[in-house]
Amino acid sequence: MKKFASSCALPILVLLLCAISVAAKKESQDKPTSVPLPRTLPPAANAKDVASLDAILAALYSVISGPAGERDWNRMRSLFLPDARLTAVQKRPDGSFAATSVTVEGYIERAGKYFREKPFYESELARKVEQFGQEAHVFSTYESREAPDAKPFARGINSIQLFNDGKRWYCVSIFWDEERADNPLPAKYQSK
Repeated sequence: MKKFASSCALPILVLLLCAISVAAKKESQDKPTSVPLPRTLPPAANAKDVASLDAILAALYSVISGPAGERDWNRMRSLFLPDARLTAVQKRPDGSFAATSVTVEGYIERAGKYFREKPFYESELARKVEQFGQEAHVFSTYESREAPDAKPFARGINSIQLFNDGKRWYCVSIFWDEERADNPLPAKYQSK
């Protein structure tokens, strides 16, 4: 009897585990998946800033540019979807690369410290746009300066993803990489 009980225990355990797995799978299928809403919505945007691709791109560059001091961070927040990301490619000293990603609030915290102490002007040099339905992808070549008429100290490409909800444009993400000696800007991204 003992031998029979121990030989039956394994199939019963397997059946029990299968039943639990099936029940868990059914429960997960019955529950709709949802993305939690952010705690706070961004401020309302100026309609002129988000009316077109040209407008939102101009606003993105304008809001971070200026003399040393504070920026209009509520204006910046208003351009992005909640939970949007800003990601920079960084070359490490060992030659490898990393992508550092922050939320809009993370960008404001990091860049805000720099902007309070240093002038910073970034402008668009060229743009390549791909659009389908309500989405757009923009390769926006930029130049960064310490004054509007100064020589650029950095250039690169902002890869910008945008979404239109039928009423306005939102920035979904910005992913950028800077020009380096081993990573020159291709000619096709230097002119409009």
